Amino acid sequence: MNVMIRGIGISTALTLLASCGTPEFRAEQNICTSEFLTKIPPRLEQELYNRSESRQVPTGRLTCTTVGNTTDCVQQMRTEFYTVPAVVTVDRNKRRRDAQINQCIQRSCLEKFGNLACKA
Repeated sequence: MNVMIRGIGISTALTLLASCGTPEFRAEQNICTSEFLTKIPPRLEQELYNRSESRQVPTGRLTCTTVGNTTDCVQQMRTEFYTVPAVVTVDRNKRRRDAQINQCIQRSCLEKFGNLACKA
């Protein structure tokens, strides 16, 4: 399991490094992506989570400054953090599909160009 995760991490890193590379790489990436989007389609699910938000609330203290006959007071505020329930849509197949796409790209680049970056 650990070796598999390490392999996926390495292949992902190599793919990311090469992703801004050659037109040949992008062509292989497009081919592999469309193939695995068909084989492993998105499985979208909504998931509840607690989102953290913040707001400014008055402390009850005033800071006043007087210039001549005019006194201006400003309410002191503090940041208050709170959580609210929220929904996010996640693709349950994304990690598995991305790993297959990366392996496909590497395999194709090695077969056609002899390197992982699809450099001719």
